[in-house]
Amino acid sequence: MVPSDPIILLSYMNTQLRDKYSSFDDFCYDNEIDADKVLQTLEEIGYYYNGQLNQFKHRQKEGCV
Repeated sequence: MVPSDPIILLSYMNTQLRDKYSSFDDFCYDNEIDADKVLQTLEEIGYYYNGQLNQFKHRQKEGCV
């Protein structure tokens, strides 16, 4: 079971991806998690999955560095 709080979920997901899984899909498969639900929850707080980095990253607002 993954955390329901979006900020805690973000931390949990990035830790799992860093320490145990080579991809978000692998994590979802192994844990029988609805990937779309996780993506939607994190998108609501401005985060997206970056497959090259294998982590959730914050979307930068236009004009921000």
